[in-house]
Amino acid sequence: MKSEVRSPKSGIARSVAWAEWLNRLGPLLGLGIVFLLFALIGPESFRSARNLETIARQTTIVGMGALGMTLIIIAGGIDLSVGSIVALGTVVIAWCLNRGGEVPHPLAAAAVAVAACAGCGLANGLLITRLRVVPFIVTLGTMLLVRGAAKGLSREQKIDAPETWLNELLASLPPERRWLIVPAGVWLLIAMSLLVALVLRFTRLGRHTFAVGSNEQTARLCGVPVDRVKLAIYSLGGLFGGLAGVMQFSRLTVGDPTVAVGLELDVIAAVVIGGGSLSGGEGSVLGSLVGALIMSVIRSGCSQMGLPNWVQEIITGIIIIIAVALDRLRRSRATA
Repeated sequence: MKSEVRSPKSGIARSVAWAEWLNRLGPLLGLGIVFLLFALIGPESFRSARNLETIARQTTIVGMGALGMTLIIIAGGIDLSVGSIVALGTVVIAWCLNRGGEVPHPLAAAAVAVAACAGCGLANGLLITRLRVVPFIVTLGTMLLVRGAAKGLSREQKIDAPETWLNELLASLPPERRWLIVPAGVWLLIAMSLLVALVLRFTRLGRHTFAVGSNEQTARLCGVPVDRVKLAIYSLGGLFGGLAGVMQFSRLTVGDPTVAVGLELDVIAAVVIGGGSLSGGEGSVLGSLVGALIMSVIRSGCSQMGLPNWVQEIITGIIIIIAVALDRLRRSRATA
């Protein structure tokens, strides 16, 4: 009888395949565990359809910002200015709506706000590529710059705006519109998520984004236009920050230059919890959305149980640390 000899390469390939599947399904598994935990120990209201709709609405703002951050982190960058960009978006919308003769339609006001926010993202990309300064420092500066611009435009106060259909994007659904299942803003997030996922998987920009994040120097030697990729990625990051600003305006119904302070941490955390690597080259749209959902479920569950805010922050912080530690462990094994 001949003894069966297994190639060590097959074992390595099998372990790599298992690691890839675990990386993809890990965030979904984590979401299921967190939701099941609160469903078992929390009040019955946590499992209600109304609360599930509330969780979806609460996830939309962070989820929309996380779409742009997913692209940026995959490319090996970071953007600390997204919270300020969201605040600027709310101010620009309210400012435009109060000038009905110049910008008569709410859609035009939202478009102006998104364009202004995309311009902020483009400015980030230009500063990073032209000055050759690390993204952390550049976006730390533009975080203050954009926040200051929002306060200057609003004269350091909230801007009340006339009521329009923009206010209903994230409003709770009335009985006659229950057929939508979730508000229109949530459906917009789903549509944008599908679009970004298709861009990452099937377009040249998507391939170049992963290439730049995996190894920028190798990508440059292979002919990838690294600077143009970064400009496109940071512009898209600003654009999705603007869309998150539209969602934030819908929730507040005013332009507030002080809103979304610290939102950038939630957005980055959503991408990291969802399997994105701060070293670049890894990440997915589905993972980022699942990461945003995990944080919303934790907040909702803790609120339903009457737990204080500091408990929610501790739990979220622990999850972020575990996610980063797992990413480091996976990378160290891959390079071993």
